Amino acid sequence: MNWVKIFNSLQEAQSRLTENKPQLVVAGSIRICLVMRGDQFFAVSNRCTHNGESLSKGRVNFSNEIVCPWHGYQFDLRTGREYRQRSADLETFPVKIEADGVYIGM
Repeated sequence: MNWVKIFNSLQEAQSRLTENKPQLVVAGSIRICLVMRGDQFFAVSNRCTHNGESLSKGRVNFSNEIVCPWHGYQFDLRTGREYRQRSADLETFPVKIEADGVYIGM
């Protein structure tokens, strides 16, 4: 697995992200939807598997799901699974926090 640094420190990540607000991050050439919830970070493919909309334009609900802004498809941030199984699952990416930064595994 290749780890790509997206922030130089945990503090930088916390200052640049808003809790429960999806953020587009480009790691290498891959567009990723990144969400900070409390002290956890979740990274999933930014493209909705139903119709291709950018999930970073969506919202996070109370069930820890990213909700597509177009048609309301809901994907679990931990597993990428669409809760009604109406479309393919999202690709998920591990996130790790190290002393020298925050990384996404590709």
